[in-house]
Amino acid sequence: MWMKTVFWGLLLFMLVATTMAVEYGARSHNSGPWSWCDPATGYKVSALTGCRAMVKLQCVGSQVPEAVLRDCCQQLADINNEWCRCGDLSSMLRSVYQELGVREGKEVLPGCRKEVMKLTAASMPEVCKVPIPNPSGDGAGVCYWAAYPDV
Repeated sequence: MWMKTVFWGLLLFMLVATTMAVEYGARSHNSGPWSWCDPATGYKVSALTGCRAMVKLQCVGSQVPEAVLRDCCQQLADINNEWCRCGDLSSMLRSVYQELGVREGKEVLPGCRKEVMKLTAASMPEVCKVPIPNPSGDGAGVCYWAAYPDV
């Protein structure tokens, strides 16, 4: 009897797993909702020009004009797929580093450390109250890559 239960349980599991694989397009090892944000699939990464200005201003301790904050938040909200918001912020941050010629150094701009700029950018979804996927389930938060040194 228990063999029948195990068999039906495994069969049900396979049915659910197959359905999920089809739903998320599991045709590669990098599948799921986050794979929709890959530029190789045609996704256009947002430039986030308002966030770019905000991160620079905030990092050096300048007052951020309300219009700049509003622009940044609107640009983040305009990214329809919440799975792509942190990726776009990370891309924006890498382009700022490239623009400023930042290598492995600690200072991005005079008076602005790389870690501060990274944490400022990573916290933008929380500041703007736009949802991103996160383990806590509250829909807002800080981008996961803030904890990693190579961003």
